[in-house]
Amino acid sequence: MTPARKLDRPATLADLDALPRTWRGEILDGTLYAFPRPRFPHSNIESSLVADLKSPFQRGRGGPGGWWILVEPGIELPGSPEVSPDLAGWRRERLPHPPQKTSITTVPDWVCEILSPRTRSYDLLVKRPFYASAGVRHLWYIDPTPRVLTASRLVDGQWLEIGTFGPEDKVRVEPFDAVELDLADWFEGVEPDTEE
Repeated sequence: MTPARKLDRPATLADLDALPRTWRGEILDGTLYAFPRPRFPHSNIESSLVADLKSPFQRGRGGPGGWWILVEPGIELPGSPEVSPDLAGWRRERLPHPPQKTSITTVPDWVCEILSPRTRSYDLLVKRPFYASAGVRHLWYIDPTPRVLTASRLVDGQWLEIGTFGPEDKVRVEPFDAVELDLADWFEGVEPDTEE
């Protein structure tokens, strides 16, 4: 199975359901994109980031609260019956009552993608412009191999890079700049040259 699967018709949720259990997929502009589940570097970084953000930003412990932070949420947006970023966040004033039995249809305020050799070009060349056209306000990319966080803000429909940071940095990064983040914690156990 290739990462992008062009069908002779627009892909549907039934096509996602037909993927092997060990794969995950998304549909953007009618095209089905499918990938194997992530390995340790990706999962470890994702877990560390959730630990750093949920307490202060979702629960308000040591931070301002006011957010929903979710891992691989099912989101339905124009042009996509299913997009599932690695992490996404919504300000509660924009999503006061998350749906319980259906996909979220509100554009995230923040999205984070963790790059891997299998998804790098898809995340950068397909999803990045899709997120801009959808109106996502902040986009982070975390690259495990060089241990880098790149943060961008949407300005007039274009991504403006607001910073690139490494594992030795302790940073305050939009939209979560109310709390200092120690990036060394995110890369614990992840070797710089690890390939997934």
